[in-house]
Amino acid sequence: MKYWLMKSEPDECSIDDVLAAPARKTAWSGVRNYQARNFMRDEMKVGDGVLFYHSSCDEPGIAGIAEVASAAYPDATQFDPRSDYYDPKSPRDAPRWFNVEVRALKKTRLVPLAELRRHKALAKMRLLKPGNRLSITPVSAAEWRYITGRLV
Repeated sequence: MKYWLMKSEPDECSIDDVLAAPARKTAWSGVRNYQARNFMRDEMKVGDGVLFYHSSCDEPGIAGIAEVASAAYPDATQFDPRSDYYDPKSPRDAPRWFNVEVRALKKTRLVPLAELRRHKALAKMRLLKPGNRLSITPVSAAEWRYITGRLV
């Protein structure tokens, strides 16, 4: 089992939105970074743990716990000319972009980025590295246990 931190802008898709969705699931679509795509396509497995992180908002932070709910499959938004995530260079027979489905398990108290930075046990967390802008990052088992056991 692996663990992930997945960022979403709450005005686009919040933990509350996913909890209210059918089967509490959503497709994690619109990712247009190759490294984040590779994590979904090549490494994520059904049942992997997810820290659901609200980003690009007044107070970014962990807002819930979720799990990977599907294997990776082609992201339909890349083929839709009306989508903000349309990619005219991505052919249907060799799609460039993939997504997984994520199932929300529970909303937590918001654990702000500033609070995460204060914990020495999380000092090596990829989210906290200078310059990190990835929307999906791996989380170590020790980081997962610390966050889910002490902070949320």
